[in-house]
Amino acid sequence: MSSLNKIMLIGHLGRDPEVRYTPDGAPVATFSLATSESWTDKNGSRQEHTEWHTIVAWNRLADLAKRFLSKGRQVYVEGRIRSREWNDRDGNKRRTTEVIATQMVLLGSRPQGAEAGVQPMEPSARASLEPDQPFGDAGITDSDIPF
Repeated sequence: MSSLNKIMLIGHLGRDPEVRYTPDGAPVATFSLATSESWTDKNGSRQEHTEWHTIVAWNRLADLAKRFLSKGRQVYVEGRIRSREWNDRDGNKRRTTEVIATQMVLLGSRPQGAEAGVQPMEPSARASLEPDQPFGDAGITDSDIPF
């Protein structure tokens, strides 16, 4: 039997995406996404918990994140969970868990004070990275953007 590694999140960006480029020019965007849940405890008090997720988007999704996402924006992210380990500068072993985005859907309206040079977009614009799309495809033009 095969396995499944899939996550679906709807949340708000905690910060603007940070975009870097690999040595061969592929864009990589990283941003934090907050998901919240609320409930009433046994004493009748309202409780809330916010979970923070690190999202990593490559190539086309990274370009779209750079252009259209900003702090506070609501977005649907679909992807897979990836953990990685490394040793920091002091030699301590570090571990992180990230969501590698394969699809994003922008939700809600544009936040106040959004970048002036960007054209308005549909409330639920959709972008995805097809599974057979190579990660090295950096030749993205405006006609490639689905909205």
